[in-house]
Amino acid sequence: MKRIGARNKPAFRIVVADGRSPRDGRFIEELGTYLPEKKTDNFTLNLDRAKYWLSKGAQPSETVASFIKRAAKAAAAAA
Repeated sequence: MKRIGARNKPAFRIVVADGRSPRDGRFIEELGTYLPEKKTDNFTLNLDRAKYWLSKGAQPSETVASFIKRAAKAAAAAA
């Protein structure tokens, strides 16, 4: 996750990045956003692209893994 936003107003971009890159540095692709101060519906995620990168060997952080799980559950419920 790449931190954006002002001081005391955090916002994050969910990105695919090389492990050698700094946290807020260069990334390969942006997959979504996360707004921790919102109570409900606080993240967006392109689930298809996330699954693609996981199939290529990407390792999500614990937080992003929980977002993927929640998005997959919501997509299954919608279908």
